[in-house]
Amino acid sequence: MLRSLIWKRSQASSSAVTMSSSITQRGNERLLSEAAGSHSRDTKILVLGGNGYVGSHICKEALRQGFSVSSLSRSGRSSLHGSWVDDVTWHQGDLLSPDSLKPALEGITSVISCVGGFGSNSHMVKINGTANINAVNAAAEQGVKRFVYISAADFGIINNLIRGYFEGKRATEAAILDKFGNRGTVLRPGFVHGTRQVGSIKLPLSLIGAPLEMVLKLFPKEVTKLPLIGPLLIPPVNVKSVAGTAVKAAVDPEFASGIIDVYGILQHGH
Repeated sequence: MLRSLIWKRSQASSSAVTMSSSITQRGNERLLSEAAGSHSRDTKILVLGGNGYVGSHICKEALRQGFSVSSLSRSGRSSLHGSWVDDVTWHQGDLLSPDSLKPALEGITSVISCVGGFGSNSHMVKINGTANINAVNAAAEQGVKRFVYISAADFGIINNLIRGYFEGKRATEAAILDKFGNRGTVLRPGFVHGTRQVGSIKLPLSLIGAPLEMVLKLFPKEVTKLPLIGPLLIPPVNVKSVAGTAVKAAVDPEFASGIIDVYGILQHGH
């Protein structure tokens, strides 16, 4: 009798503890969810060049995480297809005319720039450097909290073949670190693979990039420092990893500032 009574009380106590634990867990989950929702509502991301290859993936990733997303480019609204396009606020503007950027920066907390291009050396310095530096200065003046820039890895001797491209990018990097300090992040991917939309054609860049990434990321990082051939051993990285890292850098105040290389992108993007 006594033994039976003790057992029943033990069971009741255990059930109460389990129920209390369950309620506490649900409460914690609700608080975390509300905190995340509040964080999402307060964060407004402007993607410069959001209708491009990397930029469009960044827009989609930021939307997936529940953030408010807008984009500015010379063409304005993206010609890409997908329901996500309607969830982005599109602005038309030219970073070489800084005043056209100001309306798009209103209320923005974070900027991610994917702006870049190829051409003559002077053109590459202008597009990769001057245009982005204008954006950095405008964002700093507007009080934007964080600035993320999609730059490019060093490829040794190849840098000299497209000198203006890297000259422009490195100038932008310096401007970000100067204006934003520990609130600025530079991503330096190498070959970015994934599915790239060119008009009505989809280019499966991962057919080449994914196998190379799997193999080359097994090599120690030091091999990329070898003369001449080292830069050719930099692992490719999936565009989704770049997008995930860029969004994380834009919204997380604890995210590492400064220059993040391919290996950092591979680490943060998964």
